[in-house]
Amino acid sequence: MENMQYAEELVREFLVFRGFTNTLQALDNELSTDIGKEFQVDKLIDLIFAIYIPRFQVDKLVGLLNFFKQCFSNLSENVLVDTLLKLEGYILRYYIVYAIQSGRKDMVLEFFGINGNELAQKGHDWTPWFAIPYVKNPSLDPQFRIYFSKEWYEGLRLSVRNFFNELFNGTRIPALLKISSEKSTVNHLKKDIKQLNLKLSQLQALLEEKEALIFQLRSAGNAPSTFGTSAGQASSTTSFSGMDEEKNLSVSDKEIDAPATPSLGERELNPDRAVGGPAKNVSRPWNESSSVADIEIENGKSDVSHMNCDDSYKDDGFQMQGEEEFPEVKVDFQETFLGHTSAISRCCFSASGNNIASASVDGTVRIWTYDSSTSASRNATIYCGAEIMSLDWECKSDRLLLIGTADGGIKAWNVDAKRVVCDLNTSEAFPSVLDLKCSPVEPIFVSAAASRRHGSNYIESLGFASLTVWNMKTWRAMSALPLGEDPPAITSLSFNHNGKILAAAATDGMIHIFDMAAGLQITGWPAHDTAISSILFGPDETSIFSLGSDGKIFEWSLQNQGHILWSRNDARFCSPGTSMHCRHEMALDANGRKLLVTSSSVRAPIYQVRGYTNGLKTLPHSAAITTVDWHPTLPIYLTGSADNSVRVTSIF
Repeated sequence: MENMQYAEELVREFLVFRGFTNTLQALDNELSTDIGKEFQVDKLIDLIFAIYIPRFQVDKLVGLLNFFKQCFSNLSENVLVDTLLKLEGYILRYYIVYAIQSGRKDMVLEFFGINGNELAQKGHDWTPWFAIPYVKNPSLDPQFRIYFSKEWYEGLRLSVRNFFNELFNGTRIPALLKISSEKSTVNHLKKDIKQLNLKLSQLQALLEEKEALIFQLRSAGNAPSTFGTSAGQASSTTSFSGMDEEKNLSVSDKEIDAPATPSLGERELNPDRAVGGPAKNVSRPWNESSSVADIEIENGKSDVSHMNCDDSYKDDGFQMQGEEEFPEVKVDFQETFLGHTSAISRCCFSASGNNIASASVDGTVRIWTYDSSTSASRNATIYCGAEIMSLDWECKSDRLLLIGTADGGIKAWNVDAKRVVCDLNTSEAFPSVLDLKCSPVEPIFVSAAASRRHGSNYIESLGFASLTVWNMKTWRAMSALPLGEDPPAITSLSFNHNGKILAAAATDGMIHIFDMAAGLQITGWPAHDTAISSILFGPDETSIFSLGSDGKIFEWSLQNQGHILWSRNDARFCSPGTSMHCRHEMALDANGRKLLVTSSSVRAPIYQVRGYTNGLKTLPHSAAITTVDWHPTLPIYLTGSADNSVRVTSIF
């Protein structure tokens, strides 16, 4: 009863929203006479046999039957589906019989004129019926005699009644009645997931604490002799009692006194891996780990004295310790999508945030939803036959997904029609479609394609650039944006809020700014010493974020060109790539205050833009995080990983 009332309120809300006041009045009138508050099969039987057929409303009759087929086409019981198809054929035959008995052969001819082609495709059972309007006395014909008998009609009516009783009272509950119970189920599951995530976080923290303790004990055992014998003895008797009580870890004196050379049970530290506890100091030049710009921005002032700070700032141990200092995000809920069979190369929310597109290096794109209340009708698997290098959703209608491949293909997938509506190709000279961006206002998109050359990693394999503007109504190339002679490859694109300005990032470290109305470059500046992997407009459109392949992140002012508003050194999460598929990228949340960045580690950093805190770290995957995105309006982010999974995480 509670579910029924909730569903009725939803229907009322929808009718008021659409302004269907007459329908609302009719609904209230029928509800006032509804006593049983349950499925009334008699009214459905009367609608078919007492209204649609006697009044020769064949279009409404066929529409009702098609509605039932659409609703029940996903039933797991094939017997019921087959029964529905057979009953449909018998009901349509009765319509023809009733029209002949009423002397309305014109209605029979009209029926076959509208539905004849579809019926002919269903099989030979309908072939004799096309001749029935021309049979002199079909009620006496041996082939049709049984359909004119009263017993056959009563049997048909009873069969239809029993079928719908079976469906609605047992097998299938209307979707509206499921909403209330499913909502309650989802809330319970969210609570369970929240508790499990909390337990997981606690176990992760305990594990990291124990690993750090082991590392400290091993480091103490490898300490230089200048600390004295007593110090070494103290380290060998360091409090093991607490560890024995935990019964989780065991470190012997022999392990503590082990030589400094790494063994099979140990691994050397490097700035791209996150390992708990301090590391041994490994000196390296200052310019490899930081820059003057980093110091000025991170400390809020220019202080050259910081260049003479403690050596621990420069070494790998400090960077690893800094990563561990990032607190873990507080998770509301997390969903994991396991539909891919290879590493994830791209993932992104649709413009509404209701659907997600994710791609893997095997050339497969999956469209799915994380919310059980969202219809799964758009879910699909798209096989592109080549590596997916770029994805982008059309902004206005939220119906088209653009897919760029490594063989020069650009596919436009209509999520409602579930088919490719256009299959474009770039020129043979520029086969790699590195990025696609749809205008937020105009029906156009821009493709960044590149030529190929021999290289050991993703960036080095890119050659020259080509920027093309495409019309999404005619699906033809409109123009090419000028980049000069033999321009370095463009790796990332970003439109501003009104689509008038396009920012493009290049492998030579340049940022190019284009006026889309004029089709010309209006400015540009050298932003990085290395290739730029990702570029984004800031939330207030007065700044641009850029991520270099060396891990440097800058926020550039558009009002004072060349001026850095904020920066971070993400090098410890952004190792020099050896993979041909890896491109580091970043994403801003809806408020423009949290910057999520891909990671060569199992956790990704979430930096607080111009905030007082350094940032957060995500819950771990089991492999590197290769692609990220934020929900357009909610505090929900996506992480795709080399472990073949995509995770949707909602944070507080």
